[in-house]
Amino acid sequence: MPTTPFETLSEHACFGGVQRFYRHASSTIGLPMRFSVFLPAQAAQGPVPALVYLAGLTCNEETFMTKAGAQRYAAEHGLALIAPDTSPRGADIPGEADAWDFGLAAGFYIDATQAPWATHYRMESYLVQELLPTLLEHLPLDGARLGITGHSMGGHGALTLALKYTDLFRSVSAFAPICAPTQCPWGQKAFTGYLGADTTTWQGHDASALMARQSAAPYPQGILIDQGLADKFLAEQLHPHLLEAACAQIGQPLTLRRHAGYDHGYYFVSTFMADHVAHHAAALR
Repeated sequence: MPTTPFETLSEHACFGGVQRFYRHASSTIGLPMRFSVFLPAQAAQGPVPALVYLAGLTCNEETFMTKAGAQRYAAEHGLALIAPDTSPRGADIPGEADAWDFGLAAGFYIDATQAPWATHYRMESYLVQELLPTLLEHLPLDGARLGITGHSMGGHGALTLALKYTDLFRSVSAFAPICAPTQCPWGQKAFTGYLGADTTTWQGHDASALMARQSAAPYPQGILIDQGLADKFLAEQLHPHLLEAACAQIGQPLTLRRHAGYDHGYYFVSTFMADHVAHHAAALR
């Protein structure tokens, strides 16, 4: 078996395929990083399409793979799953772990420009320039058929990266995403810390602002978003109506489903996971 630049931490048979957890030395982050990959049985025959999942605040590379139940559906569609961690680990920055919504496990999938965060908190470059190219080189994944999804902070990451790298991702969806981080406390706190007080630099990391800038629909096959109406963060933090308005402004097809009774957690995510995997599988065929 050819050598790879990442270390397998554990491996588990799963729905006819294999679930692996990895660690590697990231040159972009400057620290060891962990990630997880599910490969369906079809990967034994050749490269398969892949869906990247970005997790939310306080989560890591294990959260999605252990809580969302996505492997069953990915196996049915012959789709690989990729889940990175949510921030660097081991940077040992003073105050890094003082708050659950900034610092450790709260990287927001952006490249920090402010000291002391700029040295290691470079999640956007890590994902796009290092992790995905490395996986495409060493695993049976089809780089022409990549989708991206995520939850909460990870939904923000999925939407913004999909809008910034339309040549890389062919499909996008999200669960309860932070749709306008420049206009909510979570985003304002993170962007002030990572990017500085100049709010003009924040716009390039706000899905609603990025969508409004598009000259045409970047995903004409549609974007799928699910949002629980019993989500305690909906009114203050998530603002899906702002993304909805931006999509309408440029003619981007959006299926925004609002569900009574559902909260922000993984019971909600797992309930609608089959629909999201099917959404991506259809676009990536």
